[in-house]
Amino acid sequence: MVSGEDLPTSDARLIEAFAGSLRHERHLSDHTVSAYRRDLVQLAVFLARGSSSLADAEYPQLRRFLAQQHTLGYARASIARRVGTIHTFYRWAVSTRAIERDPSALLGRPKVVNRLPTVLRPREAAELVEGPVDHAGADPQAEPDPFDRAILLRDRAVLELLYGSGLRVGEVAGLTVNQVDLGRGRVLVRGKGDKEREVPMSDPAVEAAERYLSAGRPSLAGYDRRTMFFNRKGKPFSGRDIRAMVEQYAGRLLPGRRITPHTLRHSFATHLLEGGADIRAVQELLGHASVATTQRYTHVSRTRLFEAYEQSHPRA
Repeated sequence: MVSGEDLPTSDARLIEAFAGSLRHERHLSDHTVSAYRRDLVQLAVFLARGSSSLADAEYPQLRRFLAQQHTLGYARASIARRVGTIHTFYRWAVSTRAIERDPSALLGRPKVVNRLPTVLRPREAAELVEGPVDHAGADPQAEPDPFDRAILLRDRAVLELLYGSGLRVGEVAGLTVNQVDLGRGRVLVRGKGDKEREVPMSDPAVEAAERYLSAGRPSLAGYDRRTMFFNRKGKPFSGRDIRAMVEQYAGRLLPGRRITPHTLRHSFATHLLEGGADIRAVQELLGHASVATTQRYTHVSRTRLFEAYEQSHPRA
């Protein structure tokens, strides 16, 4: 039985060369490169079981691979992403002459339902962001245990950045102290494609970050003078750590809702648009390469408008 660890050497080399191109030429994040690699390893394993390879694959084999994905219960969105990976890989392979022809040229993507993002009401977002203070039952500065107080201050600062500045979870996890300018109320983040952008911080975010840096971070940082946020073990606060933290507060404060760090980013964008912000400005704040990505938040806002009409107008 073939696994990702014992792929044919030629396929393993092709996948690593492709991953290197994504990282160094297209400047994609490690997370995105890993996703491409996983998709290709799955395809290569499937092909190897049929005594084929990435270089020898034919269109019918690619179709059978995707049919198998459907049989295994993968969502349409996941299958569509794998189709995108296959197209991208073979275009690269042909352009670099690693492979002579593209067997994926006729491969179509399954249609994916474009679900609107989950968005919190402003009151709900505020309740969640202020959760670390409420959980203490008092101002976290009054907590007797410095370590517990540090955790609360950290959580509050992270939540404020997710909602108040609309940062991605990976952008928060990768923050360093020198990227946060409290005097100017700005945070410099490195987003997708290794692109930098400067984003404003809300007044509550500035206050939360200032309190964390002065009264929280020293208890967590150890000898690390660079990293902004840490977990309980003194290691950098990872994306996984942040997701678990958000789920913890959401489960207590907004039970029954599926809320992730990206929910706060969605809410940030939607609330800006509902408040009258220009869509191009929101695009810049979010770090979207295309305004088309930002436009889906206008659909959410439009839904809210219809809800308000139906609830408020006497003839609705």
